[in-house]
Amino acid sequence: MNISFTDKAIKQLTPILTETGRMLKLKYDTDGCGCLVSGVISLWLVDQADDDDIVVETNFVPVLLEKSRLVFYDDTMAIDVVEGTGCFQLKSPGQILNPRMTLIEVSEQHER
Repeated sequence: MNISFTDKAIKQLTPILTETGRMLKLKYDTDGCGCLVSGVISLWLVDQADDDDIVVETNFVPVLLEKSRLVFYDDTMAIDVVEGTGCFQLKSPGQILNPRMTLIEVSEQHER
């Protein structure tokens, strides 16, 4: 799996990651979606990896993904900034996986 960050995304995320010392996680979130295949990919800011997480090296910082949810991701993806919104976008060469991802600060209690 290849995940890259655009220069704009790196510029926006660098101060946040430096200040918090936390990690980025792409989370396939199914809360309130009805079923497993109706989830949405979210960008989380977390303190530590969960047992099911794998680490994917990128052109910026390593990103955590749930091993059991890899089927919902494309082999090549990019994280970009949606201008003027404060949101990020997850896209691949064939599709946009999430056009507006907010950076969600997740507490340890919410992760579990």
